[in-house]
Amino acid sequence: MPDTAIFDVDGTLVDTNYQHALAWFRAFRRFDITLPLWQLHRGIGMGGDNFVAHVAGDQVEQQYGKQLREAWSEEFDTFIAEVQPFAAARPLLEEIKKRGFKLVLASSGKAEHVDVFLDLIEGRDLADAWTTSDDVKSSKPSPDLVSAALEKVDGASGCMVGDSTWDCVAAGKLGVPTVGVLTGGFSREELTEAGAVRVFDSLGSMLDELDTTPFRSPEA
Repeated sequence: MPDTAIFDVDGTLVDTNYQHALAWFRAFRRFDITLPLWQLHRGIGMGGDNFVAHVAGDQVEQQYGKQLREAWSEEFDTFIAEVQPFAAARPLLEEIKKRGFKLVLASSGKAEHVDVFLDLIEGRDLADAWTTSDDVKSSKPSPDLVSAALEKVDGASGCMVGDSTWDCVAAGKLGVPTVGVLTGGFSREELTEAGAVRVFDSLGSMLDELDTTPFRSPEA
């Protein structure tokens, strides 16, 4: 049994993945680079430090990487007021805390974005800790975020909850299991192949079947 629940934020607790994809599309267009949105979506879940090279190649990263990340941030800021939490996000977090797990909300996003998302889910009074880009040297698929989350609460063992293949890959590098949800637009098969031990349609479905996950109650 883990002692720490590590929840990805973007795409898992708040509905942001498609806004991120469109913000990246617009950022690349500033430099006359057109990438299909489906291709951009496949990389969502990575941090910006790894994203540009992954979707556009090393040459684009070397030439425009820093400027693209700045442009993405500007474009995403135009969407952030529209972002909403997923249904059952708060009840699920409450139930996991009630069961005695340490709770870390794990994001490698910009601190100002994370602040908005914490407010949306009223997460500050529930979480034992949270992370931002300031806490990691390299974002997913590097395991830095998962490691930082455990260190924040002196966790002995954790279980990740995430929506993307990159969550599963990052956690798997540390031997941390992942429970997947379909909220980010990645398929059940993709998440399972990336290492998810369970995959749920939604946070509500996960809450209903929580005793079938590593977050089961001691009596289950």
